[in-house]
Amino acid sequence: MTLYERLGGVYAIAAVVDDFIDRIMHDPRLNANPKVNEAHHRVSPAGFKYLVTEQVCQATGGPQRYTGRSMFDSHAHLDITEPEWQAFLDDLRQTLARFGVPEAERAELFAIVEGTKGEIVLPRPNG
Repeated sequence: MTLYERLGGVYAIAAVVDDFIDRIMHDPRLNANPKVNEAHHRVSPAGFKYLVTEQVCQATGGPQRYTGRSMFDSHAHLDITEPEWQAFLDDLRQTLARFGVPEAERAELFAIVEGTKGEIVLPRPNG
């Protein structure tokens, strides 16, 4: 059984993504970065949730196909730092806990998310 199936399919994933995107878009730890804050207020929450739902469904073995930009193209200009990445992961932990996602599935989701870090948190010239 795929992770997509174990998570409950598109409707369950969409409900979790809905909570998660609301959480990150209003997280003061993330919005302290003016570039992230501006992006959070520029994008349509509904469209953002749609694309993240597509992405999670595809990454977990569902039939959906992600149609958005690459993680690098979507994030390189935001200058995301390691503490902001950790805040993002904390928001994900809180959402998964709220929905009672089992530990095994949480670990698989975190592995998928961690696989994107290199395209989102870019190395800094002096750090």
